[in-house]
Amino acid sequence: MEPQRERAGRHLKKGRKRRRGPNMLVGAAEAMRARWELEESQPEAKKARLSTILFAENCEVTHEQLCELLKYAVLGNSNVSKPSWCQLFHQNQLNNVVVFVLQGMSQLHFYRFYMEFGFLRKAFTHKFRLPPPSSNFLADIIGLQKKQTTGDLSKMVEGFPDCENFVPTKCHGSITDNSPLFGLDCEMCLTSKGRELTRISLVAEGGCCIMDELVKPDNKVLDYLTSFSGITKKILNPVTTKLKDVQRQLKALLPPDAVLVGHSLGLDLRALKMIHPYVIDTSLLYVREQGRRFKLKFLAKAILGKDIQCPDRLGHDATEDARTTLELAQYFLKYGPRKIAELNLEALASHQELLAAGQGPRNTAEVVQQSNTSVLECLDLMGQKLLFLTREAETSELSSSRNCQTIKCLTNKEVLEQARVEIPLFPFSIVQFSFEPFSYKLTEEMNKRMRSKWTEMSTVYAGPFSKNCNLRAVKRLFKSFGPVRSMSLVLETHQPHLCIQYEVLEAAQLAIESLDGILVESTCIKVQRPVTELTLDSSTLVKELEQDSENRGTIYLSGVNQTFKEHLLQQSNISLGLEAVILPKDLKSGKQKKYCFLKFKTFGSAQRALNILKGKDWKLKGRHALTPRHLHAWLRGIPPESRTPGVRVIPPPSEQQALQVLKVDHPKIAAWRWGRKIGKLYHSLSPGTLCLILLPGTKSTHGSFSGLGLMGIKDEEESTTPKICS
Repeated sequence: MEPQRERAGRHLKKGRKRRRGPNMLVGAAEAMRARWELEESQPEAKKARLSTILFAENCEVTHEQLCELLKYAVLGNSNVSKPSWCQLFHQNQLNNVVVFVLQGMSQLHFYRFYMEFGFLRKAFTHKFRLPPPSSNFLADIIGLQKKQTTGDLSKMVEGFPDCENFVPTKCHGSITDNSPLFGLDCEMCLTSKGRELTRISLVAEGGCCIMDELVKPDNKVLDYLTSFSGITKKILNPVTTKLKDVQRQLKALLPPDAVLVGHSLGLDLRALKMIHPYVIDTSLLYVREQGRRFKLKFLAKAILGKDIQCPDRLGHDATEDARTTLELAQYFLKYGPRKIAELNLEALASHQELLAAGQGPRNTAEVVQQSNTSVLECLDLMGQKLLFLTREAETSELSSSRNCQTIKCLTNKEVLEQARVEIPLFPFSIVQFSFEPFSYKLTEEMNKRMRSKWTEMSTVYAGPFSKNCNLRAVKRLFKSFGPVRSMSLVLETHQPHLCIQYEVLEAAQLAIESLDGILVESTCIKVQRPVTELTLDSSTLVKELEQDSENRGTIYLSGVNQTFKEHLLQQSNISLGLEAVILPKDLKSGKQKKYCFLKFKTFGSAQRALNILKGKDWKLKGRHALTPRHLHAWLRGIPPESRTPGVRVIPPPSEQQALQVLKVDHPKIAAWRWGRKIGKLYHSLSPGTLCLILLPGTKSTHGSFSGLGLMGIKDEEESTTPKICS
């Protein structure tokens, strides 16, 4: 079989053996981090900039991780832990933070009405999936703690919620007044998988330390959090103890009726990945107003008269903290809540916080050292307030918070008008628009049609082929453009055709662009998508996907091997401007697939690399990406559709009726109208504003749908493009 272009008469030749570079292993993560550090040190780079190349593989950002970014955006201090999932360069150059919340919308809405969300998809380079929302989405992303009720000790002794892969301590004895108390404290570091245990201390009644172990994390350490934990790389290097070892040791040490005592104990148990039925949390025992919590350092001084976590010491002493929590619990049990009330802790803490705020940034470490610090507390430390604009019908714990200026409006239009006036007056603003969500039935219908649409757009028909053609060679040719989900021979036609369903949209588009109109054994074949109601606008949609801000700097390559990444990073003419190498793996075997995505800072860098990689030295097939990474991760998990591509689809009556009514707040119209309105508001923001657009997702008794986040810094593209393209 010799395929060739009909017009040019060229023959497609077999590629030569690819030239290999020196066999020198270069770690991608180390190279990227070194590049960040170099960029961070450049004196001329004076504009805030985002990078999301630390994304988890599924590109899902939890509400807690989102809160990490918002707190860092407010304080940006070396004493504050940097976000675990992204990089924010030159935080001190940020002017404002603005969060737009489109309540009632989800990731499904964004891609169902992708064409209508014109401004949002083109303006925001960084997109990520959000988990389905809880009952109070805003409180979660701001970091507000749920309010606790005071009561007797039995109400303070709480069980830990059931968590997958967590190990129970198997302490199931009945507790009595004589049950032993054990103080527990853990130190953590930040790894590629989040926070992991590095030290555990357990103290028995009387103050004797019965367990003090250093622990080697299972994953690569990104930040030792030394200023809090006292742990350094040098300290952990010789350690061989792993998490499973301390779990086994703790289970052996604790008697059946043991009561664990800790400060924000839930964080320690999460780090241990253990469940214990009887606990006392001193951050809840000494309850504060509005659900806030006292710091352990404050309680130690105010209640026990002792100084802990001294600033001249490197990090915290886990044994000292464990012993302190135990003594605080014993004090409460001995004197009761009335004695605690007489100490007037709230007034004392507020006075100290005011003094700390007046003394400047050197005290921020004491305020934000605990992960349960909220964005509101960070703003309070800086002497600032949060602006919250919403509709009157919406209720949120945020509205009643002390450090929040809440303005309630009757309509979304009024919220927008107030936003134009109020946003410039506040350093941090949350603007919430509320839309009527689809019913679960209609959302499920949309979800199915969305999946069918993507499946059909990733499917191509090719032919006709002669009955004597080498089908094995033809199939090999089509597989060279990317991973194939299924390939079948169509015999209903006069001459045979092939139906190829690719795993990724880029592979299907590349096959169409490369093979449509070529000659295969003297027969001109046509390569095209099935023509259905779902693919009628596929050409337009492909063009719009190419213009998506996240795709413009990303290229898709097929034909990569296991050593591709190492060879790539050795080539300075290709890696210039390279931010990430994304190598998908097979979900079952874990093996690297034969395609990848390369993410560059600019379109120019991406185009230059694509030209080189498609050239004679590399012999790869590729094009600019069409699928944003977070969407690609979602689509990879979609099972093959049972519906045969090419069958005409009649929209469900409920959706037909909904789209014909075209109500003002219908998500299709809202996507178009409010996308443009937010765009105008975005353009009025001052340069250097960190802006997030959050579609929280939907949740009901019938099911839930993931949300979507978009973010960017106003004018960040203008600050980086000229330098890299020059």
